[in-house]
Amino acid sequence: MKYTIRTALASDIPKIQALIEESVRGLSINDYTQEQIEGALLSAWGLDTQLINDKTYFVVENNYLLIGCGGWSYRATLFGNDSEKDRNPDVLNPEINSAKIRAFFVKPCYARKGIGSLIMQHCEEAASAMGFRSLELMATLPGLRLYERHGFIASNAIEYPINDDLSITFIPMKKPLDIKFG
Repeated sequence: MKYTIRTALASDIPKIQALIEESVRGLSINDYTQEQIEGALLSAWGLDTQLINDKTYFVVENNYLLIGCGGWSYRATLFGNDSEKDRNPDVLNPEINSAKIRAFFVKPCYARKGIGSLIMQHCEEAASAMGFRSLELMATLPGLRLYERHGFIASNAIEYPINDDLSITFIPMKKPLDIKFG
């Protein structure tokens, strides 16, 4: 299949948000509880519209149907949606900081068909063109395999608090940009 990738627009936001919820609910069920999924959708997972404003977020379409989204950032925030309390919009220095890979989601019926890899390639090229020499991300358990295939190295898993009674497992990962995979 031939997919189209393009920079996300503000007008895409409602479709992106719907895709994120469908993706998380469909692809995370084997790794997280329903309570964790719903809690994480309120802060840890979702769309950070700063990425759209920065033109570093992409959508993938198949005959105008939105089937995937994801991006990268030259800002300090590592993950989370617009309501995440620890957002940091500081601009990173590509000489000493890693660009951030952010918010990859795929429509469940298109999972494992190259959508995530297409977005990753686009992100790596864009971050490299801006002078970044490495990438980092906070992986979900379902996303771990994609990122490992692209040369990311995992650190120790962390438990991220969603609220006072609930946490979710994430895996910090990093990759130098001189390693090409995919």
